[in-house]
Amino acid sequence: MDLHLLLANLTNPTLLYFLLGILAVSVKSDLEIPAPSIKFISLYLLFSIGFKGGQELAHEHFSTEIYLSLLFGLFLATAIPFYCFYLLKRRLAISDAAAVAAAYGSVSAVTFVAAVGFLEMQELTFGGQMVAVMALMEAPAIIMGVILLKKFETKTKNSVSMSSIVRHSVTNGSVLMIIGSLIIGFIADSKQAEGILPFTTDIFKGFLAIFLLEMGMVTARRFSAFRRYGRFALFFAILIPAINGIVAAYLSGFITAGSGNRFIFAILAASASYIAVPAAMRLAAPKADPGLYIPMALGVTFPFNITLGMPLYFYVVQNF
Repeated sequence: MDLHLLLANLTNPTLLYFLLGILAVSVKSDLEIPAPSIKFISLYLLFSIGFKGGQELAHEHFSTEIYLSLLFGLFLATAIPFYCFYLLKRRLAISDAAAVAAAYGSVSAVTFVAAVGFLEMQELTFGGQMVAVMALMEAPAIIMGVILLKKFETKTKNSVSMSSIVRHSVTNGSVLMIIGSLIIGFIADSKQAEGILPFTTDIFKGFLAIFLLEMGMVTARRFSAFRRYGRFALFFAILIPAINGIVAAYLSGFITAGSGNRFIFAILAASASYIAVPAAMRLAAPKADPGLYIPMALGVTFPFNITLGMPLYFYVVQNF
């Protein structure tokens, strides 16, 4: 891994604000960002990425690469929870294994946002179809987790239908916002869209820094609840995302030559959902422990990806 790239990422202001959030909780500071403000910022980030992705997609010809990218995203969202489940069920209860597998097969919009910031630091862009790939990968992993749960948890009394799980995952606020913004950006007139260009680009990094400050505080609080699960969960939350990211970074080279696109594929494969999946799993797997799969995704995998993971995946993209 390029040491200069690693140091550049670790000294990125947005990442430093994430570390400040962890420090604030560690020293028991009363630093707090109002919940309505964070909700607005999170919606803004999804809106900005979705709209810009739609604008980029509108200027691209629907080539074979775009269709293959969508199919590759679906493959990742299906294959990752499948193999993760079989690894996890050896050590965890079936419901916990299904929930964790769904989380790691799904994607993290926040990690995607951080990856966009990383690419901007490298002065690289990515295709608008990658926003569509991210939105497309959310539901299949949840569906796969539910299928595996229903297959192995024979004694479950859960009667939640598959259609309600699919509907819940698609209408999830973060998914709906980014899909809606992608569609609006795609159909919006280019000249009219220039009017909101400063709002979608110029202030993006500032809002991202504030958002990661809050995520740092949330991460520090969640991680303490996770410690009781021992080293297996800790190693899984680091090694599996790293493997997924490296493999996706390499395999995506057969689909697209763009470094930005390959990097986004890697970060989508490596990230884990801690918003959409927990919401769905509360319905589908009520016996699964949120104190396991949420801290794994948010307290371990998310910090790993934005500190060490992104330089690692970028190195693979640049050299293989």
